[in-house]
Amino acid sequence: MISIFLRSLVYNVLFYLVLVFWMLVGIPTYAMPRWAIMNIARYWARSSIWMLRVICNVKVEYRGLEKIPNGPLIVASKHQSMWETFALLQFFDQPLFILKSELKWIPLFGWYLIKSDMIGIDRSAGGRSLLQMARRAGEAVRRGRQLIIFPEGTRTAVSAPPHYKTGVAQIYVDCGVTCLPVALNSGLFWPRRTFMRYPGTLVLEFLDPLPPGLSRREFIARVSTVIEEATNRLVEAARREQAQLFGGVPGSASAKA
Repeated sequence: MISIFLRSLVYNVLFYLVLVFWMLVGIPTYAMPRWAIMNIARYWARSSIWMLRVICNVKVEYRGLEKIPNGPLIVASKHQSMWETFALLQFFDQPLFILKSELKWIPLFGWYLIKSDMIGIDRSAGGRSLLQMARRAGEAVRRGRQLIIFPEGTRTAVSAPPHYKTGVAQIYVDCGVTCLPVALNSGLFWPRRTFMRYPGTLVLEFLDPLPPGLSRREFIARVSTVIEEATNRLVEAARREQAQLFGGVPGSASAKA
C-alpha cells in the first residue's frame, strides 16, 4: 500500500504539471479554429492516460469502438471518476460538454472551455437555466457535435445506487439523434474524493447505440438498464482482478470512497 500511495502522489503531481504544460503549449490555438484546441485536449488526455499506466500500473482497455457512429450524437456515460471526463475526448471529432459556469472563470483553462464552445450552466438559476442549456445543447448537436453527458449528473461511488435524471431524456428527444451508452469501472482505479490510484485494468465499453425516436420514459428505462448492467459486469470483473492482486483491499476501499 505504501508503494500505491507514493505512485498515486507522483501521478497526481505530474497530472497537473502536464495539464499546465499543454495549456501553455496550446496558447496559439486561441487564434485558430476549434479543432486546434480539441487536438491539444486530446494530447493532454492521451499523455495523462499513458502516465497512469506507467506510474500507477493502471492498464486501460477500450471495447466496442466499432459501435461509435459518425456525425451528431449523444454519448451517455456512466460517471464514477474524473478520468472519463478527459478520456472520452479521444474518440469524437467535435465533443461537447455541459459543465458548471464557474469553470470558465479559471485562467487559461476556462478560456479553453470558452474557445471550444462548451456549454456552461448556472445550477443556482433553477429551471430556466436548465431549459436554456437543453436548447443550446440540442442546437449544437443538430449542427454536428457529439454531446458527452453523464445522465446521473455527478460522479457516483461504485457501490452507490443509480439515479438517472430526466434532463438527458429531454435533450435526446429534442435532438432527435442516436444515443451511444457507455459503461465503465473507473471508480475502482480513480475513486472520487481521494488522490489514490489503484492498479488493475480499467475498462471503458461503448454499448449498442439507441436509435432516435424513443419516448422520454422509454429512453430513460433503456439507457439506464444497459449502462447499469454492463457497468456491474465490468466492476465485478475488476474486483476479481483486484482480489487476486491485493486480497480485495484496494477494490473495497475505492468502492467506499
